[in-house]
Amino acid sequence: MYIVVEGEDPGYNIFVNGRLLARYESAIEKLALELGVKPLLEFFSADETSMALLIEEGGGNPALLHQLPPPQWYRAEDGLQTLKALILRLGADPQQLGSEGPEVVTELREYEAVLQKTAERGLRWHLAVSWR
Repeated sequence: MYIVVEGEDPGYNIFVNGRLLARYESAIEKLALELGVKPLLEFFSADETSMALLIEEGGGNPALLHQLPPPQWYRAEDGLQTLKALILRLGADPQQLGSEGPEVVTELREYEAVLQKTAERGLRWHLAVSWR
């Protein structure tokens, strides 16, 4: 899972390592629901670029590429609400996700840093997924 910020170049690095977040997505979703915040995958949207990458990686039907609805964009503040709640809960006990829990918290903090910059600039964002 990775962050896409609306526009050509937001002026800052948006790279995040979301491999563990993707691996633990169901546990993180369950935790988000327990905390009363929006699960991360609810911020997912497919744009033409991310879908082209998925198709290139063997994860979709090329014929559907031109039938995509417009991408959905979300306020960074909404994503920050989810991230802060997850970081607070998992930061107190990262082992609830097993031995990789501390690294999951690190990835959540990377997402938080990017969304904080996104919010400061008044930009919108969404999550995309890569099969790699």
